[in-house]
Amino acid sequence: MDPLTPWARAELALTVLAVDPAGVKGLWIRARAGAVRDRLTAALTALPLPVRRLHPGVEDVALYGGVDLAGTLASGHVVRSPGVLEQPAALVLTMAERCPPGLAARLARVLDDPGFCVVALDEGVDEETLPSALAERLGLFLDLDGLGWSDSDAITLDQARLAAARALSVTLPDGAAAQLVRVAGALGIVSMRAPMLALAVARALAAWGGRALVSDDDLQRAAELVLAHRGDVPETAPESDNPEPPPPPDPGESDAERPDDPQDRIPDDILVEAARAALPADLLARLQAGRAAKAAKGSGAGAVTKGNRRGRPLPPRPGKPGGGLRIDLVATLRAAAPWQPLRGGSAARLAIRGSDLRIKRFQQTSDRLLIFAVDASGSSAMARLAETKGAVELLLAQAYSRRDHVALVAFRGQGAEVMLPPTRSLVQTKRRLAGLPGGGGTPLAAGLKLAFDLAAQARSRGMTPTVALLTDGRGNIALDGTADRAQAEADAQRLARALRGTPAVVIDTGNRPTPGLRLLAGLLDAPYLPLPRADAQRLSAVLSAALGD
Repeated sequence: MDPLTPWARAELALTVLAVDPAGVKGLWIRARAGAVRDRLTAALTALPLPVRRLHPGVEDVALYGGVDLAGTLASGHVVRSPGVLEQPAALVLTMAERCPPGLAARLARVLDDPGFCVVALDEGVDEETLPSALAERLGLFLDLDGLGWSDSDAITLDQARLAAARALSVTLPDGAAAQLVRVAGALGIVSMRAPMLALAVARALAAWGGRALVSDDDLQRAAELVLAHRGDVPETAPESDNPEPPPPPDPGESDAERPDDPQDRIPDDILVEAARAALPADLLARLQAGRAAKAAKGSGAGAVTKGNRRGRPLPPRPGKPGGGLRIDLVATLRAAAPWQPLRGGSAARLAIRGSDLRIKRFQQTSDRLLIFAVDASGSSAMARLAETKGAVELLLAQAYSRRDHVALVAFRGQGAEVMLPPTRSLVQTKRRLAGLPGGGGTPLAAGLKLAFDLAAQARSRGMTPTVALLTDGRGNIALDGTADRAQAEADAQRLARALRGTPAVVIDTGNRPTPGLRLLAGLLDAPYLPLPRADAQRLSAVLSAALGD
């Protein structure tokens, strides 16, 4: 099958969504606002669900319903407002790249139940991208960036054919589900939602074609629409060096009773190549960079930055309470007071409207955390540990004025461990540092994983983490604990790609600069600093600069 043109892909995706919106879950449209995108979204009326538009700043009252405060104050009795999630609907999320994590989690929870679908309009054509909680659940993806008006046509779907497709019962051939799972694994996709969504898309394609059994062409198109934009696509599909021969046929079994040979169906590598050819070569890299940037920052442009401490009060702003926002009663009364003569208010009963409501605001501050990931292996480990101990104590001495925290991860032998949880206690730090051992192998990948896991935990508590990796770069222990230098290097690079964007600095403590460690720093998008003979004072100065002090 030939790859689809961008607009043909858009028409097919919209058709699949119209056939089974609850099974496909939704559509991720990555494009700037304009006439081409409007032409596509205008065809959403073909969906068998009412269309509801959402803004990234939508509040919980609008989603789930609740008390209409302005209406209640005006009428004198409780007035309830319905929420958009009370009835199944197609939710069109505008500016989806700015969707905050809380809203993404709520919509993801809705998509886990049948009845709803989400159309995410992602305008972040640079580094911003859709939150992963939503991107993982939406079955279809379209990239319309660079598509002109002349490249598109009006989309009109046959309602009678759609109704017939929705009523048709479609079955899967034997081994189709297992095959899509294998293809997803070959494309580097770890989530099981991807092959499940691909099966739903394959059924919808077969139903649209009037077929009661999913065909090989349906599976190939499903792989293009669902699997192409997910995960890290490798250059070649993994192949087995010694493939296991098929079992011999049973002599007592006739040809009519023999099940279909899986080799008669479309091979896995064809589906892999179809998914790889479905999108532009640089799109996956841009999507991965956007995911890493959002994971590092915890939000996209325009989203609220979470802090772990509340600072001084700020001037109130107009708004409605809900979603953690509290009403400022004094400011609300002050805003409503000048309008009472015109509204017919009195001292016994004030006339307060929605435009009078004011919300409390506070300055959000965030503690910083510096995570040392120290290579404690080999004969020279004691020298590196001595330098690191001195740098930690020097930085911690300044933490009381800057409200910084320090943590220590050491990797040696077969794995890594947290030697010092985030702390500002100088006494505890000295005690833990004194008992830090050294020697053994270099599990660089395990150290990376544990350090960035600790950073993710700190970020979830509202802290701002920075990882300082101190190593000579000569990893020889793989992530599974085996002594395999090649696998250890591959594991470290794979983790670096996944963790790209988290603030970090890579310090090469080897006697000479290590090219592999420079490459690792590039994959992490982190500064690379070769410091073969750095003492504690110089190391402390370098890390202070990395923190922005």
